[in-house]
Amino acid sequence: MTELLTVSDLAVSFGEVRAVRGVSFGVAEATTLAIVGESGSGKSLSSLAVLGLLPAQAQVTAGSIHWDGRDLRACGADELRQLRGTDIAMIFQDPLSALNPSLTVGYQIGEMFRRRRGLGRDEARRRAIEAMTEVGIPDAARRAGSYPHEFSGGMRQRVMIAMALALDPRLLIADEPTTALDVTVQAQILRLLRKRQRDGLAMIIISHDLGVVARTAQSVVVMYAGRAVESGPVADLYTVPAHPYTLGLMAASPSARDAGRRPQPIDGYPPDGAALPTGCAFHPRCPFARQRCRTEDPELRTVAPGRTSACHFAEEVLSRGGAVGHPRA
Repeated sequence: MTELLTVSDLAVSFGEVRAVRGVSFGVAEATTLAIVGESGSGKSLSSLAVLGLLPAQAQVTAGSIHWDGRDLRACGADELRQLRGTDIAMIFQDPLSALNPSLTVGYQIGEMFRRRRGLGRDEARRRAIEAMTEVGIPDAARRAGSYPHEFSGGMRQRVMIAMALALDPRLLIADEPTTALDVTVQAQILRLLRKRQRDGLAMIIISHDLGVVARTAQSVVVMYAGRAVESGPVADLYTVPAHPYTLGLMAASPSARDAGRRPQPIDGYPPDGAALPTGCAFHPRCPFARQRCRTEDPELRTVAPGRTSACHFAEEVLSRGGAVGHPRA
């Protein structure tokens, strides 16, 4: 299957801080890739780099980003601007800061149709109301005249999803798309996203919610301290993790398979990006760590068909297959 987006050996730095360290991933039409990991692992930065939306202090220092055969790192600001929304859209993690507080939500959604589709004001408003209705905003015709601060956090999140889907992009990057939603609305949004995927939409979902990932994605990249430490098909990776960090994430998540199991947090804290440990960055928190882990940074290597792991002892971790339950929303 041909990939629409291919990211290879991506590196992003804030001065001396290596925030993303050699990350690679790809996504094909009508498939969903999930990127998971704790806060600060580089998940969002990797996706912002794709769209050229990194903070002013950050810069891509290495790697390639190709979209449907185009080298996005070679594109100018105007070219990237034309791609955003129409080819690649993003649901941002904080909708309050992403929305303009001085404009109604209907105007902001409608502006996309006016600028990118050349529609008149009335038709753009009608399409905006349709987009709001699709994501479950009640009384959308009236609420289109409301300002962002007049919506709850969950409603603002739905507005962001409506904006992202409005122009029928080919790729949707969704950064914690269901965090502010209650379980009923979350299920509705996930059904909508799955329907769009069946129609050909490719997605990258960035999430802490492993249950949401289990229900939406076909493949997963697990990130820690700025690098990918494991990747593989969802079912395989969730059932038999090949990296101690992934094993820890599964153990820390509620399990539908084993309702009697208490979640076990991972000991310690993620490292400071400006002062990473020598060797494997996870070794201070890792129950499998040995002397080699303290001095040698493991390469990301193939450990099974379609599976990669950046662990010296991945085979030992794999041998614990089935030791944790499968988290579900």
